[in-house]
Amino acid sequence: MNAISNKPLSNIMLVPFLASLPIILVAILFSAPTASAQDGYQEPQHRLSPVVIERTMVNDTYMKVVYGQPWQRGRTIFGELVPFDQVWRTGANEGTEIFFQSDVTFGGEHVPAGLYTIFTIPGEASWTVILNEELGQWGSRRHNAEHDVVQVDAPVSATDEPVEGFSIRFLEDEGDPDVRMQIAWEQTAVSVPISVR
Repeated sequence: MNAISNKPLSNIMLVPFLASLPIILVAILFSAPTASAQDGYQEPQHRLSPVVIERTMVNDTYMKVVYGQPWQRGRTIFGELVPFDQVWRTGANEGTEIFFQSDVTFGGEHVPAGLYTIFTIPGEASWTVILNEELGQWGSRRHNAEHDVVQVDAPVSATDEPVEGFSIRFLEDEGDPDVRMQIAWEQTAVSVPISVR
């Protein structure tokens, strides 16, 4: 004769569930971070203004500029898209940064070795080029002049050909051991001499 349990059916079903509860809780805990990371994941987006790196060596001193490169795309740049006499991020997206491996003379001013954010104030006849010690900038809204290391003036010159993609380059003149950092876009260029001694 088979023994019939007097326990209610709900209690019989509850025992296996309670036995498996720790396993269920562990599975939930370990899957939660993965699920939230996947929910927040975004496919990398194509940037309209790609990141460009320009670098050079001057007298065993390494220099590098990293900037976002906007394109003209038929727009009038200086005086419209980029207003005159206002601080500009000097590129697109994240703040443009320049690195000097050792101390340099930047536009006639001493600059200690290090990493700086470049801001500019474009004008019709000349620009002010600023090296600022605050890093991780976005745009120019957070520019704080109290953290400027140097501000130098650079005269405006016209480019020989239109420059569609904004550029910052290190240029060497034949026979000159120093370089010029040239900023160019549209048909405008400014240069700042950089020397290492």
